[in-house]
Amino acid sequence: MDLLNTLVDKGLRRETPTRAEALAVLATSDDDLLDVVAAAGRVRRHWFGRRVKLNYLVNLKSGLCPEDCSYCSQRLGSTAGILKYSWLKPDQASEAAAAGLAGGAKRVCLVASGRGPTDRDVDRVSETIKAIKDQNEGVEVCACLGLLSDGQAERLRAAGADAYNHNLNTSEATYGDITTTHTYADRVDTVHKAHAAGLSACSGLIAGMGESDADLVDVVFALRELDPDSVPVNFLIPFEGTPLAKEWNLTPQRCLRILAMVRFVCPDVEVRIAGGREVHLRTLQPLALHLANSIFLGDYLTSEGQAGKADLEMIADAGFEVEGADEVTLPEHRVAGGGGCGPGTAGEGGCGAHGVCGTADSAPAKTPAQATAPDETTAPADAEPASGTPRTDLVAVRRRGAGTDLAPNA
Repeated sequence: MDLLNTLVDKGLRRETPTRAEALAVLATSDDDLLDVVAAAGRVRRHWFGRRVKLNYLVNLKSGLCPEDCSYCSQRLGSTAGILKYSWLKPDQASEAAAAGLAGGAKRVCLVASGRGPTDRDVDRVSETIKAIKDQNEGVEVCACLGLLSDGQAERLRAAGADAYNHNLNTSEATYGDITTTHTYADRVDTVHKAHAAGLSACSGLIAGMGESDADLVDVVFALRELDPDSVPVNFLIPFEGTPLAKEWNLTPQRCLRILAMVRFVCPDVEVRIAGGREVHLRTLQPLALHLANSIFLGDYLTSEGQAGKADLEMIADAGFEVEGADEVTLPEHRVAGGGGCGPGTAGEGGCGAHGVCGTADSAPAKTPAQATAPDETTAPADAEPASGTPRTDLVAVRRRGAGTDLAPNA
């Protein structure tokens, strides 16, 4: 049985791939790309059919962040020409959210820059959640406010929040290379706090920051161990004025391989294509819908996205359908509270029998046609990152929607 058949079988059984198998997906050639997409697509359709969940971002407070995350246009010292404003009032945020909901979004993601919320900030966001839910029955609300202090997750849950987002972003081994003002452990702790408060955890990664294949596999296996319900996959938007402005390491093909690897490792969770899809996937965005079951509609926090109308047309043209407000996103076994990515895993919702997150060895990767199920001790060497031609013309600062007088893109 070759690599892809092995991965499909494991995905349908919710079993964890080995690190070697995950690395082998990233090392496949462009000639094998459609085979990889087709295989991961089988896993995606098994758990999520052809539904695409739409999410909508509302940037409650933009810029002016004291943290030094190298990838972020809102960071301390950033000279990117982004919108900068303080907290939106609840009615302003609710109005912004309404545009996305009218476009078909079923989840509103409320985001605020900063290290983490003060208790007053939690009060503000709680008022905003109430305003949105009072006007939109059944809407899901996810908060993303940075590092949480004790008791804050519980307060957000009591206010009506359904989920909390806090991304790991990259591997623990390289985290200090992109941020010095907080730690990887701080991020893990916040995800645990969200889980403990009964919030649906949303945690993902950023690809394209110069990381190795081993780093990508490390962070995805760490995410599987944390067992979030949603895994957003961001592709770095290299903003001028940030330390990573020259990092153009992605091609559309590499982005698809990364999404396929995430789907194989986390087969039954919501995999969301997040920031940067327009910049890096470009005309191959429809293929990514065979791997992910969720996208953001319209614009992002500080950058413009594809027109909302174009998103909806893309979904329909690719043979998918927008997930309805009355449809349940996650498979029944996750909704029922069983959690976990696979049966018989070591620790509830842990990495599973093959969830060793150590370093990779240097055995050469096999192509899908050649590979069997490799043992974890024979993990393939990292593939050379594929360098894409910088498409700075596709990086556009958001100038509409929240914080402006212009209509949002939804």
